[in-house]
Amino acid sequence: MDPTRASERAFAAAAEVRSEPEAIEFVRFCYRRRRVGWPELYDEMCAVAGRGLYQGYGPEELSAIGIGFGLFQMPALAVLVSRVVAEDVDRRRRTAAAIRASLIGTDAEAPTGAPTDGSHVAANATQDHPTDAGATDVAGPDFGVVRLAAAGA
Repeated sequence: MDPTRASERAFAAAAEVRSEPEAIEFVRFCYRRRRVGWPELYDEMCAVAGRGLYQGYGPEELSAIGIGFGLFQMPALAVLVSRVVAEDVDRRRRTAAAIRASLIGTDAEAPTGAPTDGSHVAANATQDHPTDAGATDVAGPDFGVVRLAAAGA
């Protein structure tokens, strides 16, 4: 057996990945458990298959839906994993854009008489507590930025 030809067959098989919906769901299940890249996700998928954590499926049942853990099945599995990871990255990017748009819209809808830089919060905080004669009031951060950072975008 010529190793060059064997690798060509493996990559040709990867190009013809049949994407059964259940195989994609298995990869998504593993990716949700542990959001990592290809080599680590392969380890996670092997662990899930070994324990039957995905609907009780073991390696034999997963093989029937198109998930193979063998050396020659790895390129096809890598293609499937990259597709699922790319979908998740795209979904996260769209979510972050929607959050940014909603925060910009919220800042634009602020009443015209109220300051939007957060200085009214600092002024209220200093009125409750006596201050030193040499202290200066410093405006707080813009709340839109704080909310955006808390949202993980």
